[in-house]
This record gives sequence, C-alpha cells and structure tokens, in this order.
Amino acid sequence: MPCGFYHCNSQRKNAAMLDSDDTDSVCSSSSTVRSDFVGMMGSPAEELQLDKESVLDRSLDALYEKRGSTREKALEDIIEAFNSSLPHEFIEKKYATLLHQCLNSVKKGSSKEIALASHVIGLLALTAGLGEKAAEILEDSVTPISEALRSRSEAKKLESLLEGLAMIAFVGGNEPEETEKCMQLMWQVVHPKLGPNVVAIKPSPAIITAVVSAWSFLLTTMEGWTLDPKLWQESVSYLSTLLDKDDRSVRIAAGEALALIYEKGNLEKFCGGSKGDNDSSIKDAAHIHSVRTKILNQVRNLSAEAGGKAIAKKDLNNQRNTFKDILEFLEDGYAPETSIKIGGGSLATLTWSQLIQLNYMKRFLGGGFVKHMQENEFLHEVFNFIPKKKSLSKEDRVSGIDKRMYRSPNSILSKARTQFMSKQRMMSRDRNAGHYASELGDE
Repeated sequence: MPCGFYHCNSQRKNAAMLDSDDTDSVCSSSSTVRSDFVGMMGSPAEELQLDKESVLDRSLDALYEKRGSTREKALEDIIEAFNSSLPHEFIEKKYATLLHQCLNSVKKGSSKEIALASHVIGLLALTAGLGEKAAEILEDSVTPISEALRSRSEAKKLESLLEGLAMIAFVGGNEPEETEKCMQLMWQVVHPKLGPNVVAIKPSPAIITAVVSAWSFLLTTMEGWTLDPKLWQESVSYLSTLLDKDDRSVRIAAGEALALIYEKGNLEKFCGGSKGDNDSSIKDAAHIHSVRTKILNQVRNLSAEAGGKAIAKKDLNNQRNTFKDILEFLEDGYAPETSIKIGGGSLATLTWSQLIQLNYMKRFLGGGFVKHMQENEFLHEVFNFIPKKKSLSKEDRVSGIDKRMYRSPNSILSKARTQFMSKQRMMSRDRNAGHYASELGDE
C-alpha cells in the first residue's frame, strides 16, 4: 500500500474553493492560515487517517504510564487501529519505540497486558512486512517472549505469546534456523526440557492446541530438507497420541499438522527414521509403515465418529469434515480446495500449507483480516492474491463509525475547523474595520 495519504487533486480542489473567496482582499497572514488548513484537511478518508495516527501517538504515550489498566487500554486501542488501517507512516517513524514499550509490557505486565502486547508485536511485524524492520522485531522479541512462555501461567496469555511468536517468525524469519528455533520454543511448552528439580506441568487442551497450531503455521514455511531430524523425530508419534484425546480442538490441530507433514513428504524425519545399514533401514521402514497404518485408522474413525448427547453438533460436524478431508488426502493425495471472497476478489487455497496459513491468519487478525488482505502487500505475496482495484470514489468512503468520529464536535479535526473558522471571522472583522477607517480618512 502506498505510504502517502494525501490526494493532490483533492487538495487542489479544496484550495481552489478557498482561494475563490474574496481573493483580492485577503492578507498574507490569512493565506498562510488557509494553506495550513488545506494541507491538513483533505478527503474524509484522509482526515480519518490523520485521526487514527493521532490515536496511535496518544496510545504510544500512554504505554509509559505507571497504571497497568491505562497501558492495557492503550494496547487495545493500538490493536483496533492496526486492524482498521495499515499505518505505514507511523511504523516508519516509531516502530522501534512501540516495539520497546511492548517488550517492556511482556516482561513486566499483567497476564492481560502481556497477551495484548504480544498481539501488537505480531501486528507490527505483519504490517511492516518483509525487510529489516521485521527481522529486527524478531531478533529483539524472541528472548523476552521465550522467557514469558516459561512462566506457565494463564492459557490466554500463553496463547497470545505463541501467536505473536508465530507471526514475527513467519514474517521476519529470513533463515530456516531462525524459524526452527521458534518452532523449538513452541514445542518446549508441551515438551519442556526438565532439570533435576523441575516437575513437568501438564498443559491444558487450549495450550496444546495453540502450540500445535502455531508450530504447524511455521512448518508451512519450511522445506523438509532444512529441518534437523534429531529435533523432530518422534513428533509424529506424539501427534498421533493427540488424535485420541477427548478435546476436539486438540484432535483437529493434530490432524492438520499430520496432514501437513505428509504433504511435505518427509515423514521419516518426523517419526524417527534414520539412514544406516540395511538392517536399520528395514526396521525403519517397518516402523514408518506401522505409524502410517495407525494414523490412517485413527483418521478414518474420527471422520465417522458418532455423536452423543453431550456433544455439540456443530463441533462434531467440523471434526468430521476436517478428518474426511484428511482421509481423502492420505488415501488419494487430494488436498481440500477452498475459495473465499474478499472485497470482490477471490482467494483460493489448493494445499494444506495454504489452508493452514489462511486459517491461522484469519484467527490472528480477526476483524482486521479483510482490511489487511485488501491492503497488505506482504499478504498479497503470501497468498498470491490480487485485490480488486478500488475506484477513487470508494477510497474516500468511510464506515458509519468513522463518519461519527469524523463529525464528532470533540474530534481533533472538528476542533481544527472551529479554530480555522474563528480566525477567518476575526480577520474578516479586522479587514472590514480597516476598509471602514480608510473610507473615513478619504472623506
């Protein structure tokens, strides 16, 4: 998306309208005030962009406040601003300051503040897109986020930390080693490295789902040959055990992760296969065959699971549909094909990698998904999506909420208009008084 928010045609039109009013008698100071106002005032969309940037500036200042609730509110406002627009000029000037304050929140804030700050960091990287900024965000954030992940506190906080880590690695991970390191950090949340006096804490279904989903999201970016087999052997066996868990979201996340591993074509790396002598190779082949058979039977059963009285029909149908797709892929090699409409354009997925990326991005962005898909050039590259061109008239259209902000007597722009008109009236009175005095002198 272009960084400039000012349309020259709109400015010239407004300037022409103002300059047509009594041009012969306007003094230079009046012209200066008027040109300043024209430079600030543009189309409704431009003015709203300025309003949103001022909100971001105020919210950034509020992150320095001592009261935690003030910082939490500021982070909520920043998330809303990033969801409703892509503030590239703000990021260009102040991304480092915003990142620094968010990392302070991750280190010292409440669980709610940590969750919000993690989401902002993810949005910051996603909006900045590929380049030095995203790489710096990843480099500076990995250690604070990994330390926060080890705190083992509320599920919501850990889920947000995992999402934030997934997003900054997805955008800023320039080397496979960087991405794989983040995948390891995620995996350690459910498989911690235990010291002599450390007791393993059983993760909740919500945390297991968040870990597997974030791990799969990053796996979509990795080529199988770049992965270290020592790190991931036996991971397929673990994912297979998750298919037997009671929680439906855990089953679905594990099933999609397994489908992705099969799609990558490196099952051996994920279930303990190794290169050695002939005897070892034969044992490995037998082991892999048994793993395949077990997973296929699990997937087949889940695709046809019968419901019970306490089972929500929607959840059951979602599971059945997902595992029918996985079963068809494992048996016949056909990944599910999907298509969604975005602003008149169509976004299609043809592989498990694309589907997992799309679903994860939708969950992370929430209400900001459509806006980012229309204007975020990084996402256009990721999904090979070309948004339908907007006409000039549509660019200046604003939502109902934005219109109320624009028309509010308390908005910055309304106050600017009031100040401008007051100055105009004062100068008009002074001008008329000067004309009257001149006429009396002539007489």
